[in-house]
Amino acid sequence: MDLRIFTEPQQGATYDDLLAVALHAERLGFGAFFRSDHYLGMGTDGLPGPSDAWITLAGLARDTTTIRLGTLMTSATFRHPGPLAISVAGVDQMSGGRVELGFGAGWFEAEHQKYGIPFPSTAERFDRYEEQLAVITGLWAADASTGGFSHHGTHYQVSDSPGLPKPHQPKPPVIVGGVGKRRTPALAAAYADEFNLPFVDTDTTRAQLERVTRACEDADRDPATMRWSNALVVCVGSDEAEFRRRAEAIGREPDELRANGVAGTPAEAVATLARFAAVGSQRAYLQVLDLADLDHLDLLAAEVLPGAADLAR
Repeated sequence: MDLRIFTEPQQGATYDDLLAVALHAERLGFGAFFRSDHYLGMGTDGLPGPSDAWITLAGLARDTTTIRLGTLMTSATFRHPGPLAISVAGVDQMSGGRVELGFGAGWFEAEHQKYGIPFPSTAERFDRYEEQLAVITGLWAADASTGGFSHHGTHYQVSDSPGLPKPHQPKPPVIVGGVGKRRTPALAAAYADEFNLPFVDTDTTRAQLERVTRACEDADRDPATMRWSNALVVCVGSDEAEFRRRAEAIGREPDELRANGVAGTPAEAVATLARFAAVGSQRAYLQVLDLADLDHLDLLAAEVLPGAADLAR
C-alpha cells in the first residue's frame, strides 16, 4: 500500500511549515505530499491565516524535487474551470510532472460566507462540478490544430479554446471521492484516475468501491484502471505513552483515534492499513495534524512504511 502525507493548513500553518513537512516526507520516501483546499479553520482560529492551495503547491513545485504534490480536495466553487486548468497545468510544468488534482464539489458553507464565495444548492454545485470536470480535462486534451476545445453547458461556455498551457504530464491524475451513491460513482467512472474515500470505515469503503466498480462497468471502463484510496488521520507512537502524548497534542482521544484512524503503535497502524487493503484500498493519505512533529514522520517511515509496502496491491 502506497502511503502519502496529507496536511490541513487551514488549521494554522505557514508556507515554511508546509515546506518542512514536504521536504521531510520526500527524504523519507513517502509517495506524495498533499494539502487540503480550505480558506477557514475548523474549530481553531487558523492563525497565521489560510493559504491558497495552488499558490502553495507552486512554491513546493520549485522547492522539492521528487515527491508528488496535490490536493484533497480542490473545491469547484473556488475557481472557474478554465483558470483552474491553467493553474494546475502551470504547476505541473513547474514540478516536472509531479502534480495531481483532487477535485470535489465543495461543502464547507462557512468559508464561502467569510470570503464572499457563492455557495449554490447541493444540486447546482454538483451540476457545476460535473461541467468543470469536463472542461478541465477537455482543455488539457485540446488540440488547437483541430479546432481546440468547446463546451456548451448550462453553467460554462467554452468556444474553440487552444487549451494552453499544457501540463508536463499528458494528463495530471484526477482524484474524485466521496460517499454519494449515484452521481459520485458515475463521475468517478467518467473522469477519475483515482477514487478516494475520506475518513470512513472499511464497511463503507467496501460498499462504495463496489458502487464505483459497477459504474465503471456500466461505462465500459475496466475498473482495474482506477486507483482506490482512503484518507485517514494518523497518530502513532513507538509505545503507548508516546501515542497518548501525540493524541493529546492534536486534541483527540486515544480510543477514538484507534477506532477511526491509523493509530496506536506501529504494529496497530499496519494492521489497520491491512484491513483497508483487504477491502480493496491501494493507497492511504495519512492526515498529519501536528506539522511541527517531524519525529512522527520518522517513526512512520521507519516502522509503518515498510509494513504497508508488503500489503497486497
